[in-house]
Parts: sequence; structure tokens; C-alpha cells
Amino acid sequence: MIKLFKVKEKQRELAENANGKSPIKKQSAGELRLHKDLYFDELSDAFKCFNWVEEKVLIFSLLWLVNGLSFMNSIAETRIRYLGVSLIDISELNLHKTCTMAFPNGKDDLMNFEVTIRPDEGYYRGGTFVFSFQISSIYPHEAPKVKCKTKVYHPNIDLEGNVCLNILREDWKPVLNINTIIYGLFHLFTEPNHEDPLNQDAAAVLRDNPQLFESNVRRAMAGGYMGQTFFPRCI
Repeated sequence: MIKLFKVKEKQRELAENANGKSPIKKQSAGELRLHKDLYFDELSDAFKCFNWVEEKVLIFSLLWLVNGLSFMNSIAETRIRYLGVSLIDISELNLHKTCTMAFPNGKDDLMNFEVTIRPDEGYYRGGTFVFSFQISSIYPHEAPKVKCKTKVYHPNIDLEGNVCLNILREDWKPVLNINTIIYGLFHLFTEPNHEDPLNQDAAAVLRDNPQLFESNVRRAMAGGYMGQTFFPRCI
């Protein structure tokens, strides 16, 4: 289970902020929507934190009104920002069993992550394919930018890692989410499509000679040259 934010951890960060260290980063609309796409864990602790912060904000606001201490207002604002972060205790997406997720830049960068797919059926069974995800600050109104970091012989993925998946282009809608994209990528490995190719040569082989296509896929995954192109081992 991937847990990126914990209440106690954010309490420590809040204490550090009070000592003059850098403030907590304000979340963009895209980050907030990304959190909605992920499942929450330990909700009871989060709601306890909510009640605590709500009570403290109320006390600070009353003190400000009574004593006229303007700095109390800034403390209350800090508590509210802290609340927005501490309620987010992120666990794993509802991923397919062959997919895993990692955050190479650390837990504070949710907008850039990697998904690894290890197909257990089809032409690409046994392979390991890594995709990078870059989430826009206006997500979900803009689709994530997805590239395949593993060089693969595939009709719908070119040698530069560009991916031909309709929901990453004209069919993207704000109601879709990260989980939808990951399932779409998995589907590319179980059912590659020669009718909408990025790699024209691979698509032609898949269309005209599926047995040769399977042989080419296995050779490329094992590592070595296919024509003039070298494919690193990924199996």
C-alpha cells in the first residue's frame, strides 16, 4: 500500500513552518482532482484531525475578535491549509493485478509518477513496460501526458515512446481518471490494434502475419536488433 501523506507527518511539518521554515505548498486544482481518483485510508484518524483543526480555528478566530491580534488570523489560515493536506492519506489505485505504481520524485510530487505493466497474457506476456505520467495543473480538463519509457515493438507505441490511445487524445473527458488510462494501456498489450498505428511496420506485420508478429515481439523483448533498431531486454 502506497501512503504518501500521514497526519503525524503533516503535524511535524506545521511545527517546522511555525519555526520559520518554508510554508506548505498550496495544491492546484489538478492535484485536488488527482486525490479524488485515489483511494483514502485511515479515514477515522483524518476526521479526528478535521475536528481538532476546526476547533482550533474557531478558538483562534474568537481570540482575534476579542484581542484584536491579527497574527491569529494567519495562524488560522495555516491550520486550514494543513487540514487540506492532512486529510489526504493516499493508498494504491484500484490497479489491475499486473500493474504497479511508483513516485520516483518522492511523496511530495503526486503530479509525476510511473506505472509499470507486466502483461500476463497475449503477445507481450512476461514483459515489463514502464510508463511515465505527467499530470497538468488543470487536470481533469486536460488529459495526462503519458509516454512509454521502455522501447517496445508495438503497433500503437512508437520508438520514442509516444502512445496511441484514444482517451489520451480526442476522446478524453473530465469524467475519466487515471485508473481508466492504466486499464487502457493494459488493453494495448492484450489486444494491439493495427488499424490505428504509430509504428507502421509493426502494424503491417500484425495485420498480414500474426505469427511473424508474435515472433518479432518475443525477439525484441529478449533484447537485440530488429532491423536497424536495438531493443533492450524487458523480459
